Amino acid sequence: MNLVWQRFTLSSLPLKDYLATSYVHRYLVGLLSSWRQTSILMQWGDAIAAALLSLIYALAPFASSTLIGLLLVACVGFWLLLTLSDEATPANVSSVTPIHLLVLLYWGIAVIATALSPVKKAALSDLATLTLYLLLFTLCARVLRSPRLRSWIIVLYLHISLIVSVYGLRQWFFGATALATWVDPESPLSKTTRVYSYLGNPNLLAGYLLPAVIFSLVAIFAWQSWLKKALALTMFIVNTACLILTFSRGGWIGLVVGVLAAMGLLVFWKSVEMPPFWRTWSLPIVLGGLIGILLLAVIFIEPVRQRVLSIFADRKDSSNNFRRNVWDAVFEMIRDRPIFGIGPGHNSFNKVYPLYQRPRFTALSAYSIFFEVTVETGFVGLACFLWLIIVTLNTALLQMRRLRQLRNGEGFWLIGAIAILLGMLAHGTVDTVWYRPEVNTLWWLIVALIASYWKPLAQNQTNSSNPEPAVN
Repeated sequence: MNLVWQRFTLSSLPLKDYLATSYVHRYLVGLLSSWRQTSILMQWGDAIAAALLSLIYALAPFASSTLIGLLLVACVGFWLLLTLSDEATPANVSSVTPIHLLVLLYWGIAVIATALSPVKKAALSDLATLTLYLLLFTLCARVLRSPRLRSWIIVLYLHISLIVSVYGLRQWFFGATALATWVDPESPLSKTTRVYSYLGNPNLLAGYLLPAVIFSLVAIFAWQSWLKKALALTMFIVNTACLILTFSRGGWIGLVVGVLAAMGLLVFWKSVEMPPFWRTWSLPIVLGGLIGILLLAVIFIEPVRQRVLSIFADRKDSSNNFRRNVWDAVFEMIRDRPIFGIGPGHNSFNKVYPLYQRPRFTALSAYSIFFEVTVETGFVGLACFLWLIIVTLNTALLQMRRLRQLRNGEGFWLIGAIAILLGMLAHGTVDTVWYRPEVNTLWWLIVALIASYWKPLAQNQTNSSNPEPAVN
């Protein structure tokens, strides 16, 4: 059974041997290597790539989608230049992971869905956008292999999110005008301020801040000095408060799932240092305490109670009713094109959805990433997407266990990445802010972070028997 799981999750896939004999890899990678050896600028290739990525993650909450798109094009162009000028060394060969293969497979399915789409022109435009995001993943996975650059990107994002959260808290204290129809006039909370900071939408802000909450939580343990720990604690409190004040139910679901997962994994990580009693009971105590705090908030804080109870109000809540009507139309779209869907992207969705929509229930997306993937690329695409998630989480757990055995503090970022993925998927089950540039770039950053730690299973076992020194 273990062998079947390893093959399903591609844990023991001999990628190094395959790439060493691949004609495509052999003739494309290193095509410009002689030029790179004489180029002064390209000697700093990874640093330049990190600078381009820094621009994306520094400007994402403040800049237009057009500017982010131009930066993505620049990142893709530079990744292509780096790849063609790389030397075919073992280190570069091993940078290709099972996650890369499944991302490539999903892209291939999206190409087929585009070719079979009833709105090919719209689908082709969105395929280009999807390609930019997937190639952003490949550049991030390359850059994040460097612990120094990995730390820089995470710290940059945490500081930018702190600025975003502080402005969101300012809106809570001084008031903010609702900019869209996400305030239900029939709700008891219609007069309650829902903060949105620089992003213009509280649900989008919640999706953007969720990774910041989890990363700042694990940074309390990962960062060594007390001053840095205090900064991480401040970030955690401010980001969490701002996310809660978005009153985004999907964001709250993601927050609960992400924090519970992070705390569970942190207890597992620290359990090797605990006495027997705490090794047995620390996890139930921590998780039980967190669930107890959540229940007390629901019982005694009226806005929280009203917002949480509205989740179970079915069609009596206008937001729930809206989603149910959109989902009914989406199910019909899936029924008519179940295999490869209508083609990737919101442009394709906007062309086809009006043919199925219920009167007065216009929508720009399926309001669930799983439904959206199925609509766009059919059940074939959904199967690949779920496979990608399973392989990514399995890779993260394997590498986290390896780093735990080595007492390597880098494992804390993997704990954060696992919790963020679970939290974003929980949020995305009832919303599609995942497709907005501010959140989509973060999703692929997290997936790339996990890919950057990957080592073949045989190498994991070798390293476990020959421990490396811990990283403080």
